Amino acid sequence: MPAPDLAGVRPPPPGKGKRGEQGHLAYLLRQAQAATRLTLERRLADLGVTPPQFAVLTMLRAYPGLSGADLARVALLTPQTVGVIMRNLERDGAIRKTPHPVHGRVLQWTLTRRGNALLDQCRRPVQALERRLVAGLGGKAQATVRRWLSKIAADLQQDR
Repeated sequence: MPAPDLAGVRPPPPGKGKRGEQGHLAYLLRQAQAATRLTLERRLADLGVTPPQFAVLTMLRAYPGLSGADLARVALLTPQTVGVIMRNLERDGAIRKTPHPVHGRVLQWTLTRRGNALLDQCRRPVQALERRLVAGLGGKAQATVRRWLSKIAADLQQDR
């Protein structure tokens, strides 16, 4: 028996059917993350920065002096990826390393003046994207979404 013709079968667009409110939460989170990442990639490309580089710069501003291993954990990247990113950012003068004052073999990373300026440039398109993400949500709804997403990350962290 021949296979049915599937040429006319198309999944619904995002936001419809199982790709919308009827979908599984984990899938919807992944779909939203993928759309957000692609948009972020496009917006940062003009500045020559990738989303993982942006994450590293952001975490170093928030937590100066992180080691490479700690940076990989908080940026949600592999140590190998962070190693490449740090080498490139250091080469470009955006970050610098210093030995840890107690554990001399541990390197601590901080943003340079150039790195801070680059991060400030990146923040403009990122903030525009974030405004788009929360469009139509009031302050309470935004707080609820942030609390819910943070709770998911914290709760599932225990499963690692």
